[in-house]
Amino acid sequence: MGSQPTLEVLTREPEGFSILSGPPFNNNQPKVKLERIPCTAAKFSENGSRLMVMESNSKISIYDCISSAKIKSFEIPSVTASTISPCGTYIQTFQRSTTPQDKNVVVWQIETGDAVFQHFQKNMTKTTWPVIQFSSDESVACRMATNEVQFFDGKDFSKGIFYRLRIPGVTGVELSKAPGLYIAAFVAESKGVPASVQIFPCNKADQAQPIARRSFFRCSTIQLHWNHGSSGLLAVAHSDVDKTNQSYYGESKLHYLTTDGSHEGLVPLSKEGPVHDVQWSSTGLEFAVVYGFMPSKTTIFDKKCSPLLELGTGPYNTVRCNPKGKFICLAGFGNLPGDMAFWDYSEKKLLGTTKAECSVTSEWSPNGFYFMTATTAPRLQIDNGIKIFNYNGSLYFKKMFDKLFQAEWKPEAPETYNDLADLVKSVAAIKIDETKSQGHCVLRKLCIISTSTLQKPSAYRPPHAKNAAAVQAEVYSCQID
Repeated sequence: MGSQPTLEVLTREPEGFSILSGPPFNNNQPKVKLERIPCTAAKFSENGSRLMVMESNSKISIYDCISSAKIKSFEIPSVTASTISPCGTYIQTFQRSTTPQDKNVVVWQIETGDAVFQHFQKNMTKTTWPVIQFSSDESVACRMATNEVQFFDGKDFSKGIFYRLRIPGVTGVELSKAPGLYIAAFVAESKGVPASVQIFPCNKADQAQPIARRSFFRCSTIQLHWNHGSSGLLAVAHSDVDKTNQSYYGESKLHYLTTDGSHEGLVPLSKEGPVHDVQWSSTGLEFAVVYGFMPSKTTIFDKKCSPLLELGTGPYNTVRCNPKGKFICLAGFGNLPGDMAFWDYSEKKLLGTTKAECSVTSEWSPNGFYFMTATTAPRLQIDNGIKIFNYNGSLYFKKMFDKLFQAEWKPEAPETYNDLADLVKSVAAIKIDETKSQGHCVLRKLCIISTSTLQKPSAYRPPHAKNAAAVQAEVYSCQID
């Protein structure tokens, strides 16, 4: 593991953010790489090369993630939102403004500090921020405007708009990331005309017709999920009203479209109820869906939208796919009690089950070996902390905080790490200290938990029965995307 990147975890408290090195940890404690630098928000670039830090509502600083050195600072009065581009080349900021003369959306080039794009936008919402979307390599950039999508050269904004794609009534777009070959557009229902999701290529100025299209009624909001490889798109259409009166959450449908035109239609879900979560595998060849009234059901589908594997039912509403192998974690967070199940779906084998109550965020480490959950404010004001589990569900490390606002892995390319089997051998060779103490990490010898059946699911508790005011609260910080 010597030449592989070291895993790092960012934690943000009221006093600022810190960077912890590892796991694995020496002497049962993580090494602190950076300690409590004051800030109000922090965000890594998608490739993990740079970290954007909002030190105040008028100062943004950029850190190099290898040297941990501050490389640039921007003084921008009254910033209410900011984000960093995938490769860390640009930052994008939003300031409140009242007149169109004030160009309140600005894209800044980090190296030079120059404003390479400026635009006026009256309001900022989840569907309109960030204003400029980038592909993962930043070669393509686009912006949604009235009845059209505007395309830019992500490497050189001085060229201006090089292509306008006319889409009457467009209210949301999602650019495919890796590679940035296609764009998905959502057109809302209007005057009896059904809503639709349409896919267009990004590199053909003469392409006026979508290469894939799916229409549907009763859609209030849409979630668009591209796979790696830009060959498939999942669209979760949600309606605020369930006309069957079976759910007070409304109803949701999952649609699947491919860029080669081989499939346009509903994903065949075998249980009635809402779509709780959906995620593509790291290869982009399979996707997992958690759906149905509680206890929910989980199914893995292939790229032809055919069911590959049923993972049974349980108290779950979250799915996370491992970036290094055919492993997934199923979890029940939010208004559910925190049950987690770790599966090797290539072997159709349950690796282990555990619990992480009151978790707000959760994600696999870039090397695929660890899974971290976090309980954070303002969603929850007590029991803030992080838990790191091995890929089989055994607890590896736990740390509590008086108040924790953010916890996340520093992004790294999964292909820079060895296969999971090699990581298991490397970590198992480390001498394990099994002494347990309150507030310190817990290290356990690695083992595969052998079991053939899931634990009996806990009874489903509706939101009003489990501290709905705290757990159901919608959290959206306008300080950072």
